[in-house]
Amino acid sequence: MAHTTHPASATAGALTQSSTPAAPRFGEAVWAVARVALGFVFLWAFLDKLIGLGKATPSERAWLNGGSPTTGFLSNVEGPFGGFFSGMAGQAWADWLFMVGLLGIGVALILGVGMWVAAVSGTVLLSLMWLASLPIANNPFLDDHLVYATVLLGLAATGAGLRYSVAAWWQGLPVVRQNAWLR
Repeated sequence: MAHTTHPASATAGALTQSSTPAAPRFGEAVWAVARVALGFVFLWAFLDKLIGLGKATPSERAWLNGGSPTTGFLSNVEGPFGGFFSGMAGQAWADWLFMVGLLGIGVALILGVGMWVAAVSGTVLLSLMWLASLPIANNPFLDDHLVYATVLLGLAATGAGLRYSVAAWWQGLPVVRQNAWLR
């Protein structure tokens, strides 16, 4: 029996062979932009809640002005987990965990360091925010929290976009070399 090639495989092979050398660098650049952009989403949320930039958080409700970064969102949860999240609203431990998480995840993504820690903690944070958003008004299941979490895990798992970061320096540090989970 003669071996035949599936037309889709032949097309994929032809596309791979005819790709320009610039294509991998372009892909790396695109993933680097995605990584930095997602980091900025977290960092912006941190800054807005810290000092009240007037977008989602007015300055009078900023954390530095005595406001709680978790009260506004968590005290208004009405879905199946409303009681659980309402109990966390305004708690000092929840405020600190939330703010440290936003800052750490944002900085790690922007710099391209500690990607596993950023991906896992970011996925936990985003998953909790997704649970607090249930039921989702415009889609029965999927929203941006789950999409962001998937991108975070994909970036950490593949190392995509790290060419344009300080990851090489970070991964050369003795403490990081001795603790793979810090990469």
